[in-house]
Amino acid sequence: MRGVAVAAIALTSVMTMAACAKDTGGSGNNSNTGSGAACEYATPPTASATSSTSAANGDKVDASALKIGLAYDIGGRGDASFNDSAAAGLDKAIADMGVKKENTRELSAAPNEDESAKQTRLRQLAGEGFNPIIGVGFAYAESLKVVAPEFPDVKFALVDGTVEGATNVTPLLFAEHEGSFLAGVIAAYQSKKCHVGFVGGVEIPLIQKFEAGYAQGAKAAAPNIKVESKYITPAGDFSGFQDAPKGQEAAKGQIDAGADVIYQAAGASGKGVFSAAKQGNVLAIGVDADQYNQATVADTKDVIVSSMLKRVDVAVYDFVAAVAKNDLSSLPKVFDLKSDGVGYATSGGKIDAKLQEILEGYKAQIIEGKISVKDTP
Repeated sequence: MRGVAVAAIALTSVMTMAACAKDTGGSGNNSNTGSGAACEYATPPTASATSSTSAANGDKVDASALKIGLAYDIGGRGDASFNDSAAAGLDKAIADMGVKKENTRELSAAPNEDESAKQTRLRQLAGEGFNPIIGVGFAYAESLKVVAPEFPDVKFALVDGTVEGATNVTPLLFAEHEGSFLAGVIAAYQSKKCHVGFVGGVEIPLIQKFEAGYAQGAKAAAPNIKVESKYITPAGDFSGFQDAPKGQEAAKGQIDAGADVIYQAAGASGKGVFSAAKQGNVLAIGVDADQYNQATVADTKDVIVSSMLKRVDVAVYDFVAAVAKNDLSSLPKVFDLKSDGVGYATSGGKIDAKLQEILEGYKAQIIEGKISVKDTP
């Protein structure tokens, strides 16, 4: 389940490796920036032999008695991002733990819907006997404050949020900034102009965590790199997560300014970012799921160099298993690099072995606390 985490590799010659990384595959970066200065790489850290993350245990869990409800955020199953990652966790629970497909129910939010719609959705699932119920996204926080106490015997979970005082709501939180740091390192080594970009869906603290980690990682790898940043919509307008044309427009502006690797944290709007990258003949980094393998963006997958994996699938799967075992204490407080809650994908073959060594070095430093990743820009 957590095989995407690459085992830590001991480095034998850091300086040689860093130099070689510039000359292999997509890692090349010998072109000048707009200012005429070539990207200069910092010496990457060495991965220790103990830095690899733990694998999932092999305990067999029987969840066949559960009826599981998922209340998706905007876009629902098929967004090729956040919701699809949650859906993958449910699918894996069906495959591995005996959950019956007919005992699952999936409902989706609409853009800019009012709070009563979310409450109705949660009440509908609880009223129909679904338990546990997972709210996929912080947007369900306010509704769960009202609905969870009405159904004290139902175990709820909330992705990306907490509900103070609601003992039957389990928070599923992530260290998005840690995974985004590695995305920034990838962007720096893949850029040919030492100029990269970030497109966020909505300018809210959660998405700013992605931006902060990405910029820090890019500058840690290449201190003189230029990082563009653009949000599709301001806080309060959540259509930024489901507007592919605006995502394409935002990315095109950065590409026109000189950026040649674009990282997006924009939900379904990310499809537009990928389209802009393909049209502009540059690279892109996906988010949440391994987007190279997502069917809904298959026509642009050749530009996806990697994806920052926010393992909502792991969190959903682990929550279902914990409910089935009646042991919620087994869940991590935060799904971070150490717990394989975030990471990076290597699908498509653009992340070569030398770059993986560099990434594992930075990953080890974060896990060991030698690098502190900021969660605000």
